[in-house]
Amino acid sequence: MKNLADQWDRRMLLRGAVLAGTAGLVGLRPDRALAEPPPEITRLRLLEVPIICGVPQFVALELLKSEGFTDVQYVPHPTGWNDAIPAGAVDISMLFGPPTVVQIDAGAPLVVLGGSHIGCVELFGSTRIRTTRDLKGKTIAVSELRGDEHIFVSMFIAHVGVDPQRDINWLVRPLDVDVRQQLLVERKVDAFMHGPPFSLELRERKVGHVLVNTTTDRPWSQYFCCVIAGHKDFVRRHPVATKRAVRALLKAADVCALEPERVARLIMERHLAPRYEYALQTLREIPYGRWRQYDGEDALRFYALRLHEAGLIKSSPQQILAQGTDWRFFNELKKELKG
Repeated sequence: MKNLADQWDRRMLLRGAVLAGTAGLVGLRPDRALAEPPPEITRLRLLEVPIICGVPQFVALELLKSEGFTDVQYVPHPTGWNDAIPAGAVDISMLFGPPTVVQIDAGAPLVVLGGSHIGCVELFGSTRIRTTRDLKGKTIAVSELRGDEHIFVSMFIAHVGVDPQRDINWLVRPLDVDVRQQLLVERKVDAFMHGPPFSLELRERKVGHVLVNTTTDRPWSQYFCCVIAGHKDFVRRHPVATKRAVRALLKAADVCALEPERVARLIMERHLAPRYEYALQTLREIPYGRWRQYDGEDALRFYALRLHEAGLIKSSPQQILAQGTDWRFFNELKKELKG
């Protein structure tokens, strides 16, 4: 049986878009792409994204081929997905926005090229915690300090006046969702963060309650959660390839919105979710097709302010934007793929 990713050809994508009456939405008319020069390099290395919300990277496979990339590689990175681009193992990838800001502040050779989607992570609290502010003096479980969970949760609590450096007892231990659930029930921890599919499983089990949902709760729901970033050298040396890669990833985000059932099957093929129902629910909850409505610069500025409040970065928002962003391609593609 063929791999589902291999079955994702242009004919299938076009058929799905036409059935939805939105061929223009995902930019399947090739006029603009054909008028551009071919990519300066035909190899493109993307991250083997380990989480469900990064599925547009896998959906983009055939779209990338149609953009002229003949050698598309998905690269696993053993030290963590946020390190893959700075280490030079990956050219372009979807990444969490806030940890990317932390890396830019540290001088990593990263450049944010655009936004992918809002939302996807949730902060769960025990029954004795009513609001995020109630976490002052409490214990929060994270896998590592300055990792994704620590960065996000530090922002959440700093935003309501809680100092993550002084007011929180961080339980630093790589724990699976079942162990964290038990610790929460036993009141050995008071909160932890998870994303889909585990966040859906926790909601279904009615474990504690959600304190912050970045897909639905302001101000977090107003800004890109995941961004598209590239290695600075790759972007500088290959601007045509960069734009073509970003275009394919944005089209893939639209496909996730238009074809959730088909993309859910791809998620299961990639072993990113334990159940098809969780995969489908994730695709229906995360507004993949709304990337045109949000401003990437606003998102990075917002995160830089929150991270500065939390004591996790020293740079100002202006310095972060100047050192680590390039919105040329994203702004052009917003006009080109406006639908």
